Amino acid sequence: MVWRASRPLLLAVCLLLVWPTGRAGLPDLYRLEIVATHPHDTSAFTQGLLFYDGALLESTGLIGHSSLRQVSVESGEVVRRVNLEDRYFGEGLARVGDRLVMLTYTAGQGLVFDLETFDIVDRFEYEGQGWGLAFDGERLYMSDSSHVLRILDPETLTPVGRLPVTIDNQPLPRINELEFIEGELWANVWPTDWIVVIDPDSGVVTRRIDASALKRALPAGYRVDVLNGIAYDAGTKRIFATGKRWPKLFEVRVVGPLPAP
Repeated sequence: MVWRASRPLLLAVCLLLVWPTGRAGLPDLYRLEIVATHPHDTSAFTQGLLFYDGALLESTGLIGHSSLRQVSVESGEVVRRVNLEDRYFGEGLARVGDRLVMLTYTAGQGLVFDLETFDIVDRFEYEGQGWGLAFDGERLYMSDSSHVLRILDPETLTPVGRLPVTIDNQPLPRINELEFIEGELWANVWPTDWIVVIDPDSGVVTRRIDASALKRALPAGYRVDVLNGIAYDAGTKRIFATGKRWPKLFEVRVVGPLPAP
């Protein structure tokens, strides 16, 4: 997503929902601790991020700059890259077998790529905006700026269900990039430094994760855009996180739960 004139109001609303407020019903609070740091291409307006076969697969946004990439974790080198047509603002990305499914922001059209060749092999349509995308092995979960996740059939890419996301019995909007980690659905909350962990069956936020340490670890004076991008290496249990145009990719671990404020 991009910043808009209403940024202060949106930020205030999101912070009120996920920031510690002393309410008894809020889920446990955790934080991210940095394990390792790797280079990241500062031209990448990161939208979707996932780990597959030893490398990162990344979708980037902005009109005229959107792309699908294969990236080396250790060096940050872009090994392969396919640019999208200028009419597309690239968004979330998920791997479904030998296909990569990518959303676009406001074009109402998703793109399906061959995993090996990065060729576009199919397109599909949806109403409204496309933000984040994640696959649990059976269903695709799609965010669209609201508090309701759409559930798509992975073969037909048509809607088969919806999952309202709540925290302390309140709707949680602005869910952005998505990633499945050990059966839990992790999500960036735009435009904050928060990650929430969602029960994919009930939609209830079960944990809040403060990721602000990552932004503080960026170079002094660097013009920081928002946190966005979560990837998981199931083989080694490594978790990666970055942001839009960030110069660093962080390998992280979760610490907590933290004492109540």
